[in-house]
Amino acid sequence: MQKISVLLFLAWVGFLFYAGIALFTSGFLLTRLELTNHSSCQEPPGPGSLPWGSQGKPGACWMPSRFSRLVLVLIDALRFDFAQPQHSHGPGEPPVSLPFLGKLDYLQRILEIQPHHARLYQSKADPPTTTMQRLKALTTGSLPTFIDAGSNFASYAIVEDNLIKQLASAGRRVVFMGDDTWKDLFPGVFSQAFFFPSFNVRDLHTVDNGILEHLYPTMDSSEWDMLIAHFLGVDHCGHKHGPHHPEMAKKLSQMDQVIQGLVDRLENDTLLVVIGDHGMTMTGDHGGDSELEISAALFLYSPTALFPSALPQEPEIVPQINLVPTLALLLGLPIPFGNIGEVMVELFSVVEDPQPHSSALAQASALHLNAQQVSRFLHTYSAAAQDLQIKELHRLQNLFSKASADYQRLLQSPQGAEAALQTVITELQQFLRGVRAMCIESWARFSLSFLLLHLLAAGISITTPGPFTVPWQAVSAWALMATQTFYSTGHQPVFPAIHWHAAFVGFPEGHGSSTWLPALLVGANTFASHLLFAVGCPLLLLWPFLCESQGPRKKWHPLGNETESRVKPEEEEEPLMEMRLRDAPHHFNAALLQLGLKYFFVLGIQILACALAASILRRHLMVWKVFAPKFIFEAVGFIVSSVGLFLGIALVMRVDGAVSSWFRQLVLAQQR
Repeated sequence: MQKISVLLFLAWVGFLFYAGIALFTSGFLLTRLELTNHSSCQEPPGPGSLPWGSQGKPGACWMPSRFSRLVLVLIDALRFDFAQPQHSHGPGEPPVSLPFLGKLDYLQRILEIQPHHARLYQSKADPPTTTMQRLKALTTGSLPTFIDAGSNFASYAIVEDNLIKQLASAGRRVVFMGDDTWKDLFPGVFSQAFFFPSFNVRDLHTVDNGILEHLYPTMDSSEWDMLIAHFLGVDHCGHKHGPHHPEMAKKLSQMDQVIQGLVDRLENDTLLVVIGDHGMTMTGDHGGDSELEISAALFLYSPTALFPSALPQEPEIVPQINLVPTLALLLGLPIPFGNIGEVMVELFSVVEDPQPHSSALAQASALHLNAQQVSRFLHTYSAAAQDLQIKELHRLQNLFSKASADYQRLLQSPQGAEAALQTVITELQQFLRGVRAMCIESWARFSLSFLLLHLLAAGISITTPGPFTVPWQAVSAWALMATQTFYSTGHQPVFPAIHWHAAFVGFPEGHGSSTWLPALLVGANTFASHLLFAVGCPLLLLWPFLCESQGPRKKWHPLGNETESRVKPEEEEEPLMEMRLRDAPHHFNAALLQLGLKYFFVLGIQILACALAASILRRHLMVWKVFAPKFIFEAVGFIVSSVGLFLGIALVMRVDGAVSSWFRQLVLAQQR
């Protein structure tokens, strides 16, 4: 086989593996560019005057605040049907008796008694429905990502603009109690915090009881502007017992009492929000995109009338990220820069309005601010990244320009323009919903492709006769040694364990503005074992010779006539292994190809196992902290190993060519 043919074939097989990795990554890991821009009161999201009602208000930001304080109760895994009002069954229909049904009695009762003060929504979460990704979406208003790009890459802190940072920047006091995941996401932001460990899913009560110990005293102290309580008992009960268990009924009844206690302590300037970050399956798990996993409950309550219309017969379905711009404007804050949610316009109506156009104008103003913010984000994002659909982006920007022009025109003469205002509201909603649909299509294609190209590449094999065939156990042991060396040198396949100090080896004063050199140093430190063992893999061609028994080889010659049975042994020296490589040059390149394919196969099995583990365990609590990072490290390690293998084989071929040239010169010299 020709050397160039071997290298090209190995490059083709490597490309198949790369394509398989990319196929799986694009469907499983959510990646997009994260902007670090922040909204501020001093910079409105677009041109034009402040919205209706903002002028002259002290402390007014983009809109005057409707509430001074907020109580956010996050009941982890509060599925929508856990809170859905139960209608009486018709005649002849058997009653439904599930443990979790009808346990939020107080919540249902307050919806009936005070329909203008409370609302229940069906909140639709975007997959993946894991807690960390849901918390990111619930505070930034954007779609979740797996890897946060930024200077704090080694932590899980949210780098994008979010509600918590906006509150802290405005001098509001944010008090937190509950799941310690928030400590990693928002380090140093809370004025007071009570964190409790969240990992032990067998423990149903420690976190919830710890919250209840501090919840009511904190509310009574009034030393807060936003109070966040993240309960975990319902989620842990689902993981331990499933939703159809008597323990779930007890947990929901406890949460019902918590809601009642909070409502009794609310003041008129405070809004209560009770929300589930995701749902759960019939077995109590979550992480995927099934209907039960993405359906969560959202309950809003205010001591003052908040909704002008009566309670709808069926709860409205809203995307979960719509809560972010809604809360921002209700609290008098700027909408986070990267938000793509849509304000819930019903909350911006004027409840007791003698003039019908006032509610429509207030709703249009909130939507227009929201649309300006989203348009600004799209403009900034599209200038920095190229992963949005250009045609759809232009169509949406044209739609926004038209709706914005119509809105500005109506501001000049709002009287008697109810129909025109409704048209503007519809146009703005179409723009916001179109943006969300486009972003979901571009960023959140959550599909589980099982690396068909990867399997195809791993299935390629070649067998060649000859003296250089390396056994499978030798190739497997060599690949496993690379992995063992990775761990034995103190590395772990998680981002916080990366040896970042390696970036300054040899450069104690830093690198100036350069980022490539420190990245190269950290990468070399992390994947040095993969690179060294891959480059040295062609040395395994000597394995068959090392395993042979050493010593002279006997050669037998017959003596006398044919009937004579005696033979005399003659000892003949075995050629050195380096010399024997020259005895079968036509097998040498084929043996290199076979060795390379075997090494690819072993590495491919490792990364395929990681991909399958991440897919199968996508509903595991630790999928985004353990299994997905393990896949990332294996994928990068495979790429480094494949490049090293290619370089090692090319180097051996180069040496082989030089030795062949030397042999030819030696033979010619002897013939002379």
